[in-house]
Amino acid sequence: MNIVFLFSDEHAGAVMGNSGHPVVQTPHLDRLSEQSYTFDNAYCNYPICTPSRLSMLTGRYPHQIEAWDLGAIADRRYQTWGDYFAETDYETVLCGRTHFNGTDRLLGFSDRLLDDLPRWRHTTGRPPRRTSDARRGSNSHVTECGPGDHEHTRYDRNVTDLAVDFLGKKAASSDDKPFLLYCGFMHPHFPLIAPPEFYSMYDPNTLELPDTWNELLESQHPIIQHHRWSWRNDIPPPETTVRCALASYYALVSALDAQVGRILEAIDTSPLRENTLVIYTSDHGEMAGHHGIWQKQCFYEPAVKVPLMLRLPSGENSRVTQNVSLVDVMPTLLETAGLEIPSDLPGDSLLGIARHQPDETTRAVFSEYHHMGMLNAGFMLKHGDYKLCHYVGSEPQLFNIGVDPLENDDLASKPEFATKRSEMETALHAILDPEREDARAKENQRRRRT
Repeated sequence: MNIVFLFSDEHAGAVMGNSGHPVVQTPHLDRLSEQSYTFDNAYCNYPICTPSRLSMLTGRYPHQIEAWDLGAIADRRYQTWGDYFAETDYETVLCGRTHFNGTDRLLGFSDRLLDDLPRWRHTTGRPPRRTSDARRGSNSHVTECGPGDHEHTRYDRNVTDLAVDFLGKKAASSDDKPFLLYCGFMHPHFPLIAPPEFYSMYDPNTLELPDTWNELLESQHPIIQHHRWSWRNDIPPPETTVRCALASYYALVSALDAQVGRILEAIDTSPLRENTLVIYTSDHGEMAGHHGIWQKQCFYEPAVKVPLMLRLPSGENSRVTQNVSLVDVMPTLLETAGLEIPSDLPGDSLLGIARHQPDETTRAVFSEYHHMGMLNAGFMLKHGDYKLCHYVGSEPQLFNIGVDPLENDDLASKPEFATKRSEMETALHAILDPEREDARAKENQRRRRT
């Protein structure tokens, strides 16, 4: 079976028509969802690009592979999809955004149609500043917004052009060698400069803003306060700017959807439709103003929850409510290729989860953060509807997403939830020792700085 993996950057799981968003137009992703197993509770394992991607490509949590931050360079002791598939007759091809650091641009894949944009290629693994005075230079991730042309848009079109050409050649070829094609897009990652034809679909003046877009900093958890200050979100921009930024983000999602549609058309109008598995997901979400935050770098739902759809040639489809995460992608691909799944991988095949629909309380998903904006490590565990945000050296947060989807009611200090908090902390410690991993991350970052 062929595999086409479509991977966007910064697409929040709730910002699609098929996830119930009342405004955002994603007709191609909506159609894909109807034909797919759609995972309504899918999470990234690190809410920032490079660690999330390396974790997914190796099927291991970021701390397991020492992918501590945005400057991480892949440790080649840990096999990627490309390495595993090299044992098969699959052709493995990268096309577009990967956000790899270092000189190895393939990481086990056999070929690459298009590399990252030059400004995203870093040969050295630069560690982040995690001191109390470390701060982003500006809030351009919000204020740089509106309609216009941008290199990200041109890049994504190039990704699609190359992918469609590749698929066309495969469809016309008599060679029945299977392939794994990874397509990486920049959209809807900031800067929020959206193609005018998509921006015109959204009227900034009529958009409903998040209730917490201008939430008072002093009312928030101390970790969130420092996060907002560090990323220049402490003072909300004027409402007109927020409206423009939100319209731009929605427009970038729709622009991405159009590129996904082109690739789906190339598959669906050719013989490839009968033997090609399609997966769509994103490396993390985008807060888009929720709790006064733009970008990601935290464990609120808009930052860590991602879209995830898996379409089989057979047409099997359903909505899956079980908690899953991006480390589940590796076992899924290995199962598809008929390869043995290593017993020490933390994830499970999405196919098995979707087909057997285990009890929703049986799986926990995990995420972590060791970058600027948190002076000490942060860890997230979601089990059933409950989400624990554990912060080394600080009090945690605890939410029940089922009754409080916007995460406005922190239960961590409420006596009636003490047992639940303790259960969640015990489950987190079964995965790792938070203090130990915090120390390992800081030591690694110290060494890379010297």
